[in-house]
Amino acid sequence: MPYLYQDSKPRPSAHPGAARGTHSSGKGYEQLKQECLQRGVLFEDPDFPACNSSLFFSENPPIPFVWKRPGDIVKDPKFILGGATRTDICQGDLGDCWLLAAIASLTLNEKTLARVVPMDQNFGPDYAGIFHFQFWQHNEWLDVVIDDRLPTFKGRLVFLHSAELNEFWSALLEKAYAKLNGSYESLKGGSTIEAMEDFTGGIGEMYDVKAAPDNFYEILEKALKRCSMVGCSIDTSSAAESEARTPFGLVKGHAYSVTGIEEVSYRGRQVQLIRIRNPWGQVEWNGPWSDNSAEWRSISPSEQRRLSQAAREDGEFWMKFEDFKAHFDKVEICNLTPDALEDSSAHKWEVTIHQGSWVRGATAGGCRNFLETFWTNPQIKLHLTEKDDGQDECTFIAALMQKDRRKLKKLGAEMLTIGYSIYESPGRDGHLGKDFFRYHPSKARSKTYINLREVSHRFKLPPGDYILIPTTFEPHQEADFCLRIFSEKKAITEDLDENVAIDLPEPLHPTPSPQETEEEKQFRALFEQISGKDMEISAEELEYVLNAVLKKTKNIKFKNLSLISCRNIISLMDTSGNGKLEFSEFKIFWEKMKKWISIFLQFDSDKSGSMSSYELRGALKAAGYQLNNYLLQLIVLRYSDEQFQIDFDDFLNCLIRLENASRVFQALSAKNKEFINLNIAE
Repeated sequence: MPYLYQDSKPRPSAHPGAARGTHSSGKGYEQLKQECLQRGVLFEDPDFPACNSSLFFSENPPIPFVWKRPGDIVKDPKFILGGATRTDICQGDLGDCWLLAAIASLTLNEKTLARVVPMDQNFGPDYAGIFHFQFWQHNEWLDVVIDDRLPTFKGRLVFLHSAELNEFWSALLEKAYAKLNGSYESLKGGSTIEAMEDFTGGIGEMYDVKAAPDNFYEILEKALKRCSMVGCSIDTSSAAESEARTPFGLVKGHAYSVTGIEEVSYRGRQVQLIRIRNPWGQVEWNGPWSDNSAEWRSISPSEQRRLSQAAREDGEFWMKFEDFKAHFDKVEICNLTPDALEDSSAHKWEVTIHQGSWVRGATAGGCRNFLETFWTNPQIKLHLTEKDDGQDECTFIAALMQKDRRKLKKLGAEMLTIGYSIYESPGRDGHLGKDFFRYHPSKARSKTYINLREVSHRFKLPPGDYILIPTTFEPHQEADFCLRIFSEKKAITEDLDENVAIDLPEPLHPTPSPQETEEEKQFRALFEQISGKDMEISAEELEYVLNAVLKKTKNIKFKNLSLISCRNIISLMDTSGNGKLEFSEFKIFWEKMKKWISIFLQFDSDKSGSMSSYELRGALKAAGYQLNNYLLQLIVLRYSDEQFQIDFDDFLNCLIRLENASRVFQALSAKNKEFINLNIAE
């Protein structure tokens, strides 16, 4: 699908209280519910119907699913039974453990949970078969409405379910998230931090456990105290190891939640423990400090109650922190605010948001490995003006997110490999060109390019101006993106998209020349041969003349100038309005043509006879046209071929249309100026 430029001016962060409705009817949850109650019917969602397309997009269901409402599954359904807790999340037959781990973490914070799962919903007297949930998406909160028909097999829920068979909030939440992303199948495989951010609008940070800082225990302790959401996992070395069980009862390639961290006194010394939950609701760690291990016999019943320790097969277990570091590989933390976990004081963070797009052939330049196109990526200027308190540097987090890739899975889209580089600004405005990046190294960059939805990193840089370049790893890959900048002190950001400007020389006027050049004599002879005595030619005749001349011009790759191009030339140059070109008008056009040929050859960097669409920005600027990303992307979509090449005929057509448009614009501007002057005079 084509991606078009999105306005990337800084935007304020969204407030969760102002969630935007998403139903195709344009109606909100309350209005839809009241309509159903008045009509005495149960809500059926046309946007996410109870059919196979809502389940899978690449296969047929492996078993005959039956969609049932909770009241058809159990006698006394409840939305929430005894409070929403992490034991309400048991994985079904869908590979979305990453989502379930995030939901388990969500239940640890009542305020955050109530934002995602409105608590005033039930199966009571005002039940209408409709529920709603709220999710954060790319700097706005969305209210997602669903009906309560759920996929079942033999009367049991197939996917996420609660340990209590008559509790349905978690199954309905999973359905709403599936609707948000297009289908249940779209939820297969992912990173826990992705769902964590969608539940909070927070900022994610990832730690490699084996290379974690010395104060990693304190970082996790502080994260949980601040109600951050924390997940962990064990790496796999091959696809065959996915969900393989280790001898210690842990599952590789599986998403776990971190639900607690405590110190206990054990045989006269303090031992650091960490509590982990498997969203399967079973399969637990069987090493030291596991549910039935000998270590608990030395811990008093009151201390066990404080730690909520119970020997039951519920998927949750304690383990020694040192064992955790030895067995787990990754920890993901989603901070509700990005307060520095290594700092003891809280901060008020400033946030700015940029929305943008990578469009192939125009702004999808790839990483620095591809210098010829890297400079064409979107460029965002970052002004760091205030130092951190008591410091000589400015702290900020840059988080780059690719948008809607999970929703686009059904169209064959996958997560792209993304990252960014940060350069010291040269102190001039406007889009930086290729030579700047050829001779200047980056000042900082994302730790790695990776195929996750979001890449984020914390930086400390001296005050000054910087240029941030968000990119995909490979060029020509299209996606929309959202860039968030969190800074401890106010930081100013602006997009280096260029203003639209026209800088053309004064138009030439036909003037009699005392002596014709040899070139003009040849043209005159050709004109007389084709046009006759009136020395005027039609578009068809101009096509013959130009093709006859250009075929003798070397280094330009073209078959023939098109008739459309020649008609456009006449519309540009015809001053008499008779639809033909006089010889004097042709001479003026030929001077333009020679300049445009020179520009084309200059920007045909590989001397292939055609120009890369990524060079079009520079070529148009050399011709007097400074365009913003939006206009540039439209022109690339119109004039480049599948290999992102522009031949001379298309380049010529583009310039003619731009000059025609600029004349209309200048005429309107002059008329408006005259109108303003008249009003002032009156």
